[in-house]
Amino acid sequence: MELTKVEIDERVAVLKRLRKLLEMQRDKFREYLNVLEHQENKIYSDDGQALKAHTQLEEQIVANISNLQKVIEPVQRMVTSFEIQGSFAEEENSVHTMQKELSDLKEKVLAQNKKNQQILKIHIEQLGASLDELKRRNPYRGRVSVYAESAGVASNLSIEV
Repeated sequence: MELTKVEIDERVAVLKRLRKLLEMQRDKFREYLNVLEHQENKIYSDDGQALKAHTQLEEQIVANISNLQKVIEPVQRMVTSFEIQGSFAEEENSVHTMQKELSDLKEKVLAQNKKNQQILKIHIEQLGASLDELKRRNPYRGRVSVYAESAGVASNLSIEV
């Protein structure tokens, strides 16, 4: 089946749109990877406020990636239904290249995210051990208040004028 010029132009336009969406998603993944790398530094530096800000930024980026994916999926389904013909095979190859690059970025993001989780887990365990040590060394541990040792407790109070 031979495609008309209009059909070929429409398919090329869809492929270009898909490539543009994939580029946007790639940029978001790069931004996400950058945030995760900075987040690792903040974990080591005990900067809780910065870590919280990075986590919020991370949530926004993940939401953006998710929204982009919702747009990309229908366009990808359209592209898979195309028969590859010489006039837009080059555009199709650039889309496949972009998808491969995006897949590599996703793997890097997952690896960095896992690394951050492990570092954070170790850091939390160290903080817990430090708190336990502080509790153990507390000089007031086990002491009863001087006010709790009163000899008698008043039950009736009589005031006469």
